[in-house]
Amino acid sequence: MTRTRKPGLSRRSTLAMMGAGVASLATPWVARAEAKTIKIGMQTILSGRVAQLGTSSRNAVMTEVDKINAVGGLAGRKIEMVIRDSKGQPQEAARVARELINTDGCEILIDAEASSGAFAVHEVARDLGVLCIHTNSETSSLTADPKQHIPNAFRTARQGVHDSIAGGSYAAAIAKAKGLKKWATCSPDYAYGRDTTAEYTTYLKRFAPDIEIISESWPKLFQPDYTEVVTKILQAKPQALYSCLWGGDLTSYIDQANIYAMFNQMEVFAVNMADYTALTVVKNLPKGIHSGNRYIKTYPATPENAAWGDAYKAKYGEYPTNWSWENATAMMLLAEASKKANSADGKKIAEALKGLKIKSPFGADGTLTMRADDHTLVGYAIGWGTTIPKEPYMIDMKPGDWKTIFELEAEWKKSKGYT
Repeated sequence: MTRTRKPGLSRRSTLAMMGAGVASLATPWVARAEAKTIKIGMQTILSGRVAQLGTSSRNAVMTEVDKINAVGGLAGRKIEMVIRDSKGQPQEAARVARELINTDGCEILIDAEASSGAFAVHEVARDLGVLCIHTNSETSSLTADPKQHIPNAFRTARQGVHDSIAGGSYAAAIAKAKGLKKWATCSPDYAYGRDTTAEYTTYLKRFAPDIEIISESWPKLFQPDYTEVVTKILQAKPQALYSCLWGGDLTSYIDQANIYAMFNQMEVFAVNMADYTALTVVKNLPKGIHSGNRYIKTYPATPENAAWGDAYKAKYGEYPTNWSWENATAMMLLAEASKKANSADGKKIAEALKGLKIKSPFGADGTLTMRADDHTLVGYAIGWGTTIPKEPYMIDMKPGDWKTIFELEAEWKKSKGYT
């Protein structure tokens, strides 16, 4: 197989190469396998401010593809990945996804888009009937809303409402202990930001009813300057702040907010902070930011998770991200479903995926399950802790309770008219 990126190449070097035109993003990135292959298409964001989403997704997929092909592929067919850049544009994501199936001959689609593109790709999967696994979109309605449901689409990304229940419970306990009643929010202005913030504040108030949201900010996705947002929050004088900014947006926001010493003036709960794509990029990581785990090799605190993270770093020169484990999980599930179905046919694999449980380094109990009714991944490790400015970066991790998550998720679905 060929790769566009050599082990040990830094993120900065990779992006510089892209910018210099070393690897043309206008043509498919293809990992060649032997004859009798099965093509799997993957469109993702490989350029621009959040290119790390795409590169870390691709790296994780290719790591698992190498393992799968080493033992014979999917039902005897070696995997050939065809990977294309969507540039973070929903319309382009849909166009590329359709082209991967109709022109490039791909039989399965890995949708490694943010939520802004995933809904567009979902409609392509609905139209073409191809097996599609959403690996990065966490907007709850993508799989929770029965109007969105199609039998050939699944999600291996974490779901926003799960993190919101666990995070709301965690934050409410701190709010009660410290008297944090006045809150502000700052989240990206699109489906994931709006939906996840609403879900989080719902459960925050459920567990601590006297909390009041006194300020809301909705910066645009990939916004370059957060000065107005930061000053608005400081003027509101909240005691606590919630944010689901992510990737380059989160790191830029923190770097700019540090200028105003914002993190010394309020408790901050940033759900996407505990991920190496943020922890290792922020210039001066503040101590004491609360975050749920995205991907850190120390949570879950198991030898399997640490070994997976270290192996990824040894191969690519940087730690994996939240997107990495979500995409690796998609390939792990594909391999196990293919074994169960004894087939590489997308429809047969889709049937085998329903209710499938696999061993995983990312599971709360060492396993992950693809839920049969809504095709959503459950059982992944959810924990909240606080930042420190050096490795291991996150300490005092407190695990979320899946029994509580399932109970409150069922109530949430009923309240939304989903059940």
